[in-house]
Amino acid sequence: MKNGNRVEQLQIAYIGGGSRGWAWGLMSDLALSPELSGTVKLYDIDREAARKNEIIGNRLTALPESRGAWSYEAVDRLENALRGADFVIISIVPGTFTEMASDVHTPEKYGIYQSVGDTVGPGGILRALRTIPLYAGFAEAIKAYCPEAWVINYTNPMTLCTRTLYEVFPEIKAFGCCHEVFEVQKLMAEMLEDMEGIDGVHRAEIKTNVLGINHFTWMDSVEYEGRDLLPLYRQFVDKYYEEGFSKPKKAHWMNQYFDSAHRVKFDLFRRYGIVAAAGDRHLAEFCGRSYLASPEEVAYWKFGLTPVAWRTDNRTRLLERSERLVRGEEPLKLEGSGEEGVLQIKALLGLGDLITNVNLPNTGQMTGLPLPSVVETNAVLSHNRVTPVAAGRLPAEVESLVQRHVANQETTLRAGLAKDANLAFRAFTADPLVAVGVRDARALLQEMLANTAAYLPGWNLG
Repeated sequence: MKNGNRVEQLQIAYIGGGSRGWAWGLMSDLALSPELSGTVKLYDIDREAARKNEIIGNRLTALPESRGAWSYEAVDRLENALRGADFVIISIVPGTFTEMASDVHTPEKYGIYQSVGDTVGPGGILRALRTIPLYAGFAEAIKAYCPEAWVINYTNPMTLCTRTLYEVFPEIKAFGCCHEVFEVQKLMAEMLEDMEGIDGVHRAEIKTNVLGINHFTWMDSVEYEGRDLLPLYRQFVDKYYEEGFSKPKKAHWMNQYFDSAHRVKFDLFRRYGIVAAAGDRHLAEFCGRSYLASPEEVAYWKFGLTPVAWRTDNRTRLLERSERLVRGEEPLKLEGSGEEGVLQIKALLGLGDLITNVNLPNTGQMTGLPLPSVVETNAVLSHNRVTPVAAGRLPAEVESLVQRHVANQETTLRAGLAKDANLAFRAFTADPLVAVGVRDARALLQEMLANTAAYLPGWNLG
């Protein structure tokens, strides 16, 4: 219900509402937004986690400094979260870290190394096979209970999650959000400080043309106050190509599992003359063994292989923090997440337009890539509308790299929907990271499928 420059009585369904990352960030951002109020229904297969987030969310909104009036409610059934929702937010982990450990580390037996393992490569494909049927179910439920709701996806593999929603429910109003482009905008701001002493530039002041697919995204135009930054970026790359660039005033990349010295994106710029707009850990996985031939090669390019053991340990730390927050043993703090979810919600409610990068089916905003594959470009978010910006076409050499993954993602989608191991094998062997013989590839896929079988109901894995 709109009341001047406020919107009240909003209904948000959060699938994955027991999250200890995205959910906490959203709660803070909502509490800091005086223009919005309403109810957030938290649904999670981990019901206890959702109930704890209900307590945390209600305590956050009760803080004296909170400016948004929100009520949080954990619900036990998906339809109870979705019924009447204006917005649906999805951030889930498909499976457990046991399955992810198989995704990431089982291929190492065959000399296949992955720095993330959630988008492409053998790990990304197996994660997709678990995720696709879940998202097919979400799409059907959204169609049944809140077909007019806007759906914001944060789950990886981003492209295939978004693609599945549209495949199952073509009229769905969904888009995928990723902050990798934000980090490259921040890098450009740091470049301005390093190269020209221009301090205090916010990433939103860096205007870019975004094109590609999620985690293999590119920028062919980068501007600050109307100035073309590509010549300066070329000088920046030349300056730091060998040693890499570490963010000023922050911990060194070697001590951060999710950071890098940007040498992969510097190398891709030298090779193709276009800015690679994602973190090095993601970019590397799209390029076969070029940067991932061995742990020593990874170290040379100055990024890291994130072990799943670290994620498991971090989950323990987050669970402990959740307990402290619920018991009141740790003070709650309102801190903006830096994400754009709430800004997007405001724009879709008519509280000011927003231009940002999103993942949507290709309806012509990117030439050279097929319809309706999901692509990542800028879009204009306005009242009840997301309008993709015409992004143009990638250089031929880069387009060929991207096309290979687009085709493989479509094969993976068909495999996941049909529960077809033969189609899965086609996708598996077509991925550039699976640079092994056919017999080894078959043995590896069979082992990985067996390891994740509990999350592949209906598959014939015999």
